[in-house]
Amino acid sequence: MRTGIVLDHTHDPKRQSFVLSANGHPDFPIQNLPLGVFSPGGEAPRGGAAIGDCILDLPAALAAGLFTGEAAKAAEAASGSALNAFLALGAPPRQALRARLSELLAQDSPEQHKVEACLHAASECAMHLPARIGDYTDFYVGIHHATNVGKQFRPDNPLLPNYKYVPIGYHGRASSIRPSGVPVRRPRGQAKPPDATEPSFGPVQRLDYELELGVWVGRGNDLGAPIRIDEASGYVGGYCLLNDWSARDIQAWEYQPLGPFLAKNFASTISAWIVTPEAMAPFRIAQPSRPEGDPAPLHYLLDETDQREGAFDLELEVLLLTPGMREKGLPPHRLALSNARHMYWTVAQMITHHTSNGCNLQPGDLIGTGTISGPDRESCGSIMETTLGGKNPVVLASGEERRFLEDRDEVILRARGRREGYAPIGFGECRAVILPAL
Repeated sequence: MRTGIVLDHTHDPKRQSFVLSANGHPDFPIQNLPLGVFSPGGEAPRGGAAIGDCILDLPAALAAGLFTGEAAKAAEAASGSALNAFLALGAPPRQALRARLSELLAQDSPEQHKVEACLHAASECAMHLPARIGDYTDFYVGIHHATNVGKQFRPDNPLLPNYKYVPIGYHGRASSIRPSGVPVRRPRGQAKPPDATEPSFGPVQRLDYELELGVWVGRGNDLGAPIRIDEASGYVGGYCLLNDWSARDIQAWEYQPLGPFLAKNFASTISAWIVTPEAMAPFRIAQPSRPEGDPAPLHYLLDETDQREGAFDLELEVLLLTPGMREKGLPPHRLALSNARHMYWTVAQMITHHTSNGCNLQPGDLIGTGTISGPDRESCGSIMETTLGGKNPVVLASGEERRFLEDRDEVILRARGRREGYAPIGFGECRAVILPAL
């Protein structure tokens, strides 16, 4: 099931769409064509493809006879209220659907009239979770984040000895994942500040965001059957943005000895569109070389092709919009600009390690990369890093300061793939407003 980089006519930067808003669109040009689940005008949820400021209604396109063969098989699987059946099909039908969508939406499409009847304005549609998420696992592969956080607790030894041997992860809570735009309620919990003699219970004070990529599992594996590193990329169904909200005061008190629990499971936010592996192909790069002295991955995690093309060059951005900024009509403040190239482990290595003990993945499972920070303060993927645990506040144009997130703040994540000779694509926003604790 090995899949390498395949570039074809669907990636042609000169390719234009008759949907004029797609041409030069920052996220959804015809070279992207991500899939999701939407409701037009309060109707039932169904599958669709993003194109510019519009959404192509897949059930309507099927009914209009616009798909045949493998593309029809994929479109039918992607037409319902969840895309699990589509993810389970794997690469060939998914690729056939992409090729046909590219034909249908092209500037010279002979079916333009039929296709136009299947388009909805995205602004008039509601977005939903794109799949039923059976399981959610969050990794910790952003080495700069791991180092920055480790320094706050262990200044002399920020990375634990296993970090460079094991793709560290934990099992999160799938039931509390919500699509972009759904507010997040500030959690309450038990915490013990360093100067307190005993813990107390109440609204968290150190609420944080985490800038991550989400990986959608496509075809799963049987229980007891590990996925080999040279086949792991074939089990990826797509990508999204992920904000794994974190209550740092709860986390500091509860994480030993078993790791994250209530500090993480109250909410996670994802972007609503599944960006396919095919759309990501132009932005795959070699995994950056490990620093001198670092151990090589163990044999089950090492594959020449994966090292050559298993990483991504994606700009990852965090913005903050506060009540004071809204009141003064100010634009969102950029908190960070990072890049997916800062991941210490590849997606294939995460999948292989996840299943190395025989654990079974299923279509629609979600895997988080963990916070992806860069090497400097301007590229930190969490506010705890940016403010050094609240010691150095962020000063905003509104005159406000932030050490951690406050009620009515809105966090916005964005991602962009850019490469010379190819059309840039994006993921759509991953955003949510923080509501006060109950």
